[in-house]
Amino acid sequence: MEYIGSVYRPPSEAYSLIIQATLGCAHNDCTFCSMFKDKSFRVRKEDEIFRDLEESRHMFHNVGRVFLADGDALALKNDALLRILEKTKTLFPACERVGIYGSPQDVLRKSPAELAALRDNGLGIIYIGAESGSDRVLAEIKKGAERAQIIEAVQKIEAASVPASVTFISGLSGQDGWEEHAAFSGTMISEMEASYVGLLTLMVEPQAPLYKDIQEGRFRVLTPLQVVEETLLLLENVNVSRKCVFRSNHASNYVSLRGTLPQDKERMLGQLRGALQNADQLKDERFRML
Repeated sequence: MEYIGSVYRPPSEAYSLIIQATLGCAHNDCTFCSMFKDKSFRVRKEDEIFRDLEESRHMFHNVGRVFLADGDALALKNDALLRILEKTKTLFPACERVGIYGSPQDVLRKSPAELAALRDNGLGIIYIGAESGSDRVLAEIKKGAERAQIIEAVQKIEAASVPASVTFISGLSGQDGWEEHAAFSGTMISEMEASYVGLLTLMVEPQAPLYKDIQEGRFRVLTPLQVVEETLLLLENVNVSRKCVFRSNHASNYVSLRGTLPQDKERMLGQLRGALQNADQLKDERFRML
């Protein structure tokens, strides 16, 4: 079993078997991100992937979930992904779900039939980073995709009956234009109607390009209370017509929110308003982490 470089996975894949199908991130240009700076993107050889799966079978007899890393393993051609899914099911017949990171570009390159084939062969969730609903912010962070493309990608995933888990980042616009970032992210959630939405709060490591901008004063980080204000505005602008599991309980967040939209919206708004009135409810900076 071999892991190459740093390995990352979504919080909900904490107990999954992680298999690196690709290394690094094909885009790897987002200004806020420090992930995968230690390696260049490449597709691993199929025999390497299969060897890791086979060795894992000897170590773990009961695997309920598998996560295909690295940053955007969905970039693989469909026939290669299908062979990996088939091998996974053969070795781990009790596996109930395979998850994967995918960029908007990865998704848009797949046809509806290809996504359906992946679903039918065990792919159970696609994680996609939206980060912001504002085209201005997306351009500033060098996301490589526009708002309309991200919405189209998420809708395409959901249309194939594959749940999409979409991540946004509080504070990504800094103190300049945070209202736009918040409101546009809220309306974006409303339009895309993903099965899952996760909200993190910006934390920047030295390896990320944005770190230098913060240190030199070109990017002004939101205060904790401003982050809560921004989250409140985002949630006020979310109006979904189908069930959406909403989570803002990552270790980076100042206020932990857990609920299902639309029914829990008012309760979560109440939590945020309460935190604005009583700052003691905010997580201490010492306990925040990525």
